[in-house]
Amino acid sequence: MHVSFVSLAKPVLHGYFRSSCSWRVRIAFALKGVEYDQAPVNLIKDGGQQLTQQYKAINPMQQVPALEIDGITLSQSLAVIQYIDETRPGPRLLPADPKKRAQVRMISDLIASGIQPLQNLYVIQKMGAEKMQWSQHFIDRGFQALEPILKQTAGKYCVGDEISMADICLVPQVYNAERFKVDVDQYPTIKRLNQALLEIEAFKVSHPSRQPDTPADLRA
Repeated sequence: MHVSFVSLAKPVLHGYFRSSCSWRVRIAFALKGVEYDQAPVNLIKDGGQQLTQQYKAINPMQQVPALEIDGITLSQSLAVIQYIDETRPGPRLLPADPKKRAQVRMISDLIASGIQPLQNLYVIQKMGAEKMQWSQHFIDRGFQALEPILKQTAGKYCVGDEISMADICLVPQVYNAERFKVDVDQYPTIKRLNQALLEIEAFKVSHPSRQPDTPADLRA
C-alpha cells in the first residue's frame, strides 16, 4: 500500500556516518531508490551534537537517526524503515507472507533490541576501560542466538531469497562486530549473508566509508 500524502520535498536524514541505526535507514532509501538530504550529527564532536537543545527539539531521545519526511519527524530506525516501505514504491522490505514477515521482524528486533543498544556509544562511554570486553560479550551473546535462527530462515539472504529489513539490520551489526574485534568466523551463516549483501549496490553506497560526514582517513 502506498499512500497519497507523500511529500514532494526530499526527506532529511539526521544521522552519523558510523551509526548502525542511521546506516539502516540509508540502506532502506538506497534499496527503494529514494533521494534524500543528510544533516550530519557528530556524536563525538563538542561533547556530542546530539545532546544540544537544538537537536533535542528534533529527537527528544537525543539519538540518531531522526528523519523529517512528509511533514512529520520520525525516530527509531525500524519504525522509519517500515514507514518508508509502506509509503514508497520499489522492492518490499517486509515480505507479503505473514510467517516470513514475522521472521523478518524477529531477526530485526533481535539485533535492534537485543544486541545493538548494549554496545552503542552512550552505553560504552559509561564502561570506560572495559568497553571492548563489554561490547564483545554482548555481540557474541546475540550472534550465538542469531546464527541458529538464520540457519533455519536463510536462503540467499536472511529470510529466503529476497532482501528484507532483517538484512538491513544484519550488515551494520556485523560492521560493529568487526570494529569490536569479534571473530565473525565463528558464525558462518552470518558471515556468508554479510558477504553476499556487501556486494549489493544499496549496501555499498550507504556504507559508513562513503558518507558526507565520513572523516578523510576513513573514506573508501
